[in-house]
Formats: sequence, structure tokens, C-alpha cells
Amino acid sequence: MEERVNQAAPPVEVVDIQFRPGQKVYFFDPDGKTFQTGDHVIMDTARGAEYGICTGGNHTVAAKEVVAPLRKILRKATAQDEKTAAENRVREKRAFDVCMQKITEYGLDMQLVSAEAAFDGGKILFYFTADERVDFRELVKSLASVFHTRIELRQIGVRDKAKMVGGLGICGRPFCCASFLDDFQPVSIKMAKTQNLSLNPTKISGTCGRLMCCLKYEQGAYEDLIRTSPKAESFVDTPEGRGTVVEVDLLRQRVKVRMEENPETVAVFANTDIAVLRSGKARKNDPPIPADYAPISGSGRRVRKTEPETEKPLLEPIRFRYSTEAVVEEPEQKEPREGKPAETPRPRNRRSRRGNGDAQAKQTPPPQEAAEETPQKAAPTEKPANRRRRRRGPKPGGSAGAKQ
Repeated sequence: MEERVNQAAPPVEVVDIQFRPGQKVYFFDPDGKTFQTGDHVIMDTARGAEYGICTGGNHTVAAKEVVAPLRKILRKATAQDEKTAAENRVREKRAFDVCMQKITEYGLDMQLVSAEAAFDGGKILFYFTADERVDFRELVKSLASVFHTRIELRQIGVRDKAKMVGGLGICGRPFCCASFLDDFQPVSIKMAKTQNLSLNPTKISGTCGRLMCCLKYEQGAYEDLIRTSPKAESFVDTPEGRGTVVEVDLLRQRVKVRMEENPETVAVFANTDIAVLRSGKARKNDPPIPADYAPISGSGRRVRKTEPETEKPLLEPIRFRYSTEAVVEEPEQKEPREGKPAETPRPRNRRSRRGNGDAQAKQTPPPQEAAEETPQKAAPTEKPANRRRRRRGPKPGGSAGAKQ
């Protein structure tokens, strides 16, 4: 079985080179030479030999940070190289002025940013910005007839323009993109919301008209602070009692709480002095929070006012008749008076009535004995004849016989 040994790639020795002040820094291979910060050098690029400034001497970096292939530095700049670089700067200024005149002459909707001449003088590169697509074919022909060299026009964005031109931001310091930010990173409006900034475009936009770059590299710090801070509208417990969070101060790690007992009172507490009972605004399906659930104010930290105890009146327990225990004594039944039969108690329900009726039937004597004890009733008399007789009609033929 073969043994595989994964060895990390060795670090690479590089030199930091910058073509123009404020532009991006690139890594170059020193090719065994030693350079110091501030040296002017000539290096090999995709456009040929170029003039640059060393911003960082020989040092090592991880192999993954180097973009292959790594170009080499040819030599340190000589006096002749310095003279050629100075002539190119003068040539760039003249090319910029001529190009501005041609843009006005042709009436093109574009803004010229800068002009750069190659170190060997074989090409002039113009950078411009435009809102829409521009047809600059006639402009290129006119510039080529003036400078007798290769002309190239390249459209860039407003952020690239701010990086190349430079300036001061709304904070009073130089542009981040022109000082220490090498690459542009995407910035969204969500970052401004996370940092509780005003969404007014004039306050969160830079000089270039886009969102400020500082929103990006400060986003990580705000995300860490949000993890340790409660959300707005959260229900929390504090040393002064329970309440609702109305404002969150991320940088100071403090919150403003509207107290539950006294809604007019708003107190400020540190995040470490509160306990979150419900995170965020309450929903319909959220279970209610118990009234006695107070891990901080109910643990003895809060000084509560003790009310004087009042003596409660002692009430005797009420004893009901239907209790299983024989608590109430039933009153004695009064003896019936002479000549009056004893009244039987009235039954409570139908069943009891039926049962009572059966008992009464059993207690009553037979009909013969009852007839002997009770006086004989008078015999029923015949019903008297109805005084009103029904009127009968004449018999058929009766009247005729009577007349005869």
C-alpha cells in the first residue's frame, strides 16, 4: 500500500508593485533580486514592459494567494527609464486634452476619466464613463491620426472612476477605494438596515453615487453584536420588572425597555442585565407568558414593596343537607292531631312517587273491610229525563189519518 504524504505548498517570495498611485497592488517575482519600498522598477506584464513603484519589499506569502503565472521584475529603473516615464506623463496630459476636444466636437455623451500611455509608447489607453452605449468609432480614427499610435478606449464604472481620481469622502478622509481597498466588494441596502442607518440615499451613498464601501467591512462587526442583543419588541425581564424592548443600541450593547407595570416609564439596561422571555414581537400562536415567570426580578434582585397583612375574617364552613356525613339533625316529626290522618311526606321525584303509591296500596285495608268501616253510600239514582225533548217530525201519512 502506497503512503501518500500531503505536504503543504511552500510559501512564495514576492514583491508588491503598484503601477499608479492609488491603484491596485500586484505581486511580482523578484527573480532573485532584492527590492525595497519606494524603488522604481521595470517589470514584465501582459502589455509588455511597464514602469512601476515598489510598495513592499521582498516577503513571502501563501501559495494560494498568488495568481499564476507570476510575472518577473526585469530590473530597477535607470535614469533613461525615469526620463521615458516623465515624457509619457507629459504625453498623457496632451492626449487627455485632445480627447476632450474631440468628444465635444463629435457631441458624444461620455465623460473622460484619464489617459495612460504605455511605457514603450506603442499604445494610449483612454478610460471613460457613460450611462448608455456610445459609438466612438469616429473618435478613435481621429485620435489615431493625431498621435500616430494605437488607440484604445475602455468604459469603466463610477466606482472605478472614484478610485482612479481619488478625493475626500463625507467622513473627511480619503476614499477607502483609493487608499487601502484593493477590490470592490458588493454592497446592499440590507447592510444599512442591519446597522440601523437612515435609508436616505444622500447619507448612505458615497461621492461616486453608490453605497459606501465602509458598509461592507463593518458588516461583520454588526452581525456579531446582533447575536448578543435582543430583538426589538421582545419581552424581557429586568431588575426593575418585566417590560418590552423599544430600542436596541448595538454599539453600546444596551436596550431601552418600557416597563409592564408602568408603561410611561422607559428604562435603559445593559444586555447582560436582562433575560429574554420572548424573542421578537408576539404572534397569534405563541403561548402566553406566565405572570410569575421572572428569572431576574423574581430572584431577589428587585426590591418589592411588602403590603401589610390584614386579618381575614374567619367564615364557618357551610354544611349542606345532601352531604354524605350526618351533620344536620333532622327535625322530629310532629304527632298528628286527633281526628286528622297523618300526612305523608311529598315524594321528590316520580320514582319516589311510584314507590310511595305502592306502599300506600299495601297499607290500605281490603275493600270489604273498608266498606265496613266507612258508611254505606247512597245508591245511585236514575238520571232524570231530559226536559228538552227532541222535536220529532210528522209521521208520513199521520196527519191524513187524523183528519179522517
